[in-house]
Amino acid sequence: MPGTIDAEGPRLPLSTHAHAAYDRAGPRDGLPLLLVHAGIADRRMWNDVWPGLTSRRDVIRLDLRGYGESSTPPDGSWSHRSDIRSCLDELGIDRVHLIGCSYGSGICAELALDFPDLVASMVLCAPGGSLLTERTDDLARFLDAENAALEHGDVEAATEANVVHWVDGPHRGPDAVAPAVRAAVREMQRRAFEVALAWPDEVWEAEDEISPEPAERLGDIECPVLVLCGDLDMDTVRGTADLLAAELPDVRRIDWPDVAHLPSMERPDDFVELVLDWVDGS
Repeated sequence: MPGTIDAEGPRLPLSTHAHAAYDRAGPRDGLPLLLVHAGIADRRMWNDVWPGLTSRRDVIRLDLRGYGESSTPPDGSWSHRSDIRSCLDELGIDRVHLIGCSYGSGICAELALDFPDLVASMVLCAPGGSLLTERTDDLARFLDAENAALEHGDVEAATEANVVHWVDGPHRGPDAVAPAVRAAVREMQRRAFEVALAWPDEVWEAEDEISPEPAERLGDIECPVLVLCGDLDMDTVRGTADLLAAELPDVRRIDWPDVAHLPSMERPDDFVELVLDWVDGS
């Protein structure tokens, strides 16, 4: 059933000040797949594609710092890309296929730029995060709704703004989306707010953001890239997909007409087939 939440995993120490909850499963032959979740989710967003992917491939999914079970704040400068590299080093993995969703897609692009030898290929599913370049009207409406809720300390309203604007998308109502998907994202997003609000501002100020941003250096990404975009997603995401398709050196684009920002949660079986076909051919 799409969007179910039932995932427990061990914790892997990345360094003396960073911890990431993760799961690893599947046959250990061939290059591993690393799944990087959306900013409205955590590693549980991959629950429904996990059995299909791990039946054929060695797969790792982790909670980015500040999400899910990765709730220990850092001490000093930090970044998601360095956390992931440290995690893979601990696992003895020096090359992977990256599969990122939304915010996670931006992190995958950052990894491809900072550590090109690490990345065999990428699937950027609903490209977002540091890849976004335009504050479209639909994105502005979401940001206004989320910010207004957080200014009033209303985490539930802020969570619901994320569900409405990202899961439902700007082109359909909530009745068009599987209730389990909406409920799953609501739980994961609420958890992300709980962790983030518990950390002092100094933690976020110490984040080492990549510069220049990936959108300004797309021509430097050498690995093959598959861009998957939903027709019902926000204009800012679709515009980013246009940019990637135009400027990445080795790119293939696929559009799904009946989904918004979370194709892997709305069409998990199709997503598994797409990813496995992609990595088998990369």
